[in-house]
Amino acid sequence: MCKVLMSINPEHVSNILAGTKKYEFRKIKCKRKIESIIIYSTAPEMKVVAEVEVTDLIQGTPNDVWKKTSKNAGIKKRFFDSYFHNRETAFAYCLGKVKKYSQSKKLQDFGVKTAPQSFVYIDN
Repeated sequence: MCKVLMSINPEHVSNILAGTKKYEFRKIKCKRKIESIIIYSTAPEMKVVAEVEVTDLIQGTPNDVWKKTSKNAGIKKRFFDSYFHNRETAFAYCLGKVKKYSQSKKLQDFGVKTAPQSFVYIDN
């Protein structure tokens, strides 16, 4: 098990922190099993703000994944459909406990030089 640092839009970060977004949707799956996601809030914030436990992974067709996650997706169906347009498979990381950092951190604190396009593995 490992941790990953993910770049996430500030609007989605707010919803994760508020508990209204219980899934992090991705087009590709991490090759390793992950225990938590370290959240990098993208521009304009550009800081590492929290860590969230990953309790499970749902994968399937976008339609199947939406059926299982829509109630707590924290995003609109239109956004979901646009994100997974022309994709055969969708992935949804199920989010558990959120630990918001009292002080935001820099990417360098995790040995990362630039914001990842999607995610980067963080060795414990």
